[in-house]
Amino acid sequence: MKVFARKAISLSVALAVGVAPMTPALGAGPTTGGAESVQDWFIAGQRFIAEGEGLQSHEGRAKNVILFIGDGMGISTVTAARILEGQMHGKTGEENSLSFETLPYVALSKTYSWDQQTPDSAPTMTAMVTGYKAREGMLSVNHTTARGECSTAVIASKSLPTILEQAASMGKDTGIVSTARVTHATPAATYAHTAVRDWEADSNISTCGANPAANPAVVKDIARQLIEVSPKVKASLKVALGGGRTYFLPKTQFDPEYGSTKGRRSDGRDLTAEWVSSRGSDAVFAWNKAQFDAANPATTRYLLGLFEPSHVQYEADRANDPAGEPSLTDMTEKAIRMLEKNSKGFFLHVEAGRIDHAHHAGNAKRALIDTIEFSNPIRKAMELTDPRETLIIVSADHSHVFTIAGYPHRGNPILGLVKEVPMVDGQSAVPAKDTLGLPYTTLGYQNGPGWRNAITAGIARPNLAAVDTTDVNFLQEAAVPLDSETHAGEDVGIWAKGPKAHLVHGSMEQNWIYHVMREAFGKSDDQQGDQQDGNDRNDRNDRD
Repeated sequence: MKVFARKAISLSVALAVGVAPMTPALGAGPTTGGAESVQDWFIAGQRFIAEGEGLQSHEGRAKNVILFIGDGMGISTVTAARILEGQMHGKTGEENSLSFETLPYVALSKTYSWDQQTPDSAPTMTAMVTGYKAREGMLSVNHTTARGECSTAVIASKSLPTILEQAASMGKDTGIVSTARVTHATPAATYAHTAVRDWEADSNISTCGANPAANPAVVKDIARQLIEVSPKVKASLKVALGGGRTYFLPKTQFDPEYGSTKGRRSDGRDLTAEWVSSRGSDAVFAWNKAQFDAANPATTRYLLGLFEPSHVQYEADRANDPAGEPSLTDMTEKAIRMLEKNSKGFFLHVEAGRIDHAHHAGNAKRALIDTIEFSNPIRKAMELTDPRETLIIVSADHSHVFTIAGYPHRGNPILGLVKEVPMVDGQSAVPAKDTLGLPYTTLGYQNGPGWRNAITAGIARPNLAAVDTTDVNFLQEAAVPLDSETHAGEDVGIWAKGPKAHLVHGSMEQNWIYHVMREAFGKSDDQQGDQQDGNDRNDRNDRD
């Protein structure tokens, strides 16, 4: 039922029972709405047409490619973050655009994996960086790989060359930046090959015999793969920034920031020290913002930054970190400054990993603030690069069961209770009520920890009238009780700008994103570079 018709019925019922509607002052205007004039809408439409007619595709090759991934950033997340950012700047919000929404080429990405209708991040990122759809929980190996495969030789034979590895074979520099652990699924898919995404440290490999790190026939853990990449990738991978310190430290060593936390490695190795020792005097390891700031891009050749034992702080909490943490924007700018020194170009992957984590927690505000922050390094990247030589692609690996509901009026606080457009001009907006007579929020989840056990308390739903739903710790209501909210299976957006960006169009299979990047780089059709990457991996396996 359309909202106006529903309100009209409510008004007629009120009149029928003798309840007079509130009478506004004579000539009162609407109390909700935007600031646009009537002419503004037409003028904006004509401007849009002119901009479209002026678009010129860049047919040349890309010197650089930057792949930005908002982990879990579905369409509803983009919309809500857009509105929140606008409202944070004193606007109604709906008319706002995040930085990447201004990119000229847009498509939809179908996110299903080879064996999942609703996917996890491992096969989705594998699809984007290798060109192949893969299995649940597996990183950059093809879908014929057995679940829990331990064999180094088998994994090598099933491995899929990644766009980062291919960029390295072309003599380009490479980098990864994430607000998640650098060993987490999305960044790890660019450099690691494994049947189990959770094998981030050797202590996580529990099904491949005792002491797997000492057995060369057992696949390496993901943190070790980052340090012991092929010779070409080792020379190429100049920067890796994010979280996950404990996956690189031995169990006998305390974390430098949190004195009671120890490393996770059973093999006794300190991989942060090995990053420096294996890469020369110009290599740096940083674990706090002061060390990060001190790393001069002009003189630092290799930079590993791990700013938390696990994932880095949410953007909403980052200022409270005791040792200080760089923002995603800070890390992206530093990475570009380091990689741009290579005259042959670079490949950089940047992930806003904690959008996903906040959604899993049923915590919309943290998810949206991380999405807003994700927009900032994209803007910075556009400032620092030339669109004639740098392809920028922005997308997500999957969505979440996150909804924008009700009929809130224009400018209604996106984190607040739903208030509808008043039926009579001049009246103030008041909270809408459900069939139980209770207010509800615009934002919610189909499942997750936000389910309130109201039935046990003897009520059908909690009363949110006196609750601050804009608080950073507020959990939006969920229909189905789960400890962790789930991913969703609908398409996600792709936004692109730069050489070959026009190839992003229509409804795309997620793995086609790789093919756009590969075409932009101008990879040869015979895939000689792909085969060389495979040879590098086999050589490495033989040596180890």
